[in-house]
Amino acid sequence: MDASKLTDGQRAYEAKRAAKAGLSLEKWLAQKERRAREDAAAAAAAARTPEAAPEKKPGFFARLLERAQKPFG
Repeated sequence: MDASKLTDGQRAYEAKRAAKAGLSLEKWLAQKERRAREDAAAAAAAARTPEAAPEKKPGFFARLLERAQKPFG
């Protein structure tokens, strides 16, 4: 996030957050940008490795149809 692209209100808000964290505005924005890139990279890595979803229990009508096809015996 470039400090020159911020509006006055955004710059004031980020300056307050930076002061609360004990950082300068430039360091705060650099840290925020680095965190955003790391989060995006982690999300992209998670999207590339699909997890095995637990098998879903059949719904009411699926169970009813399965039961209807079983013989009476």
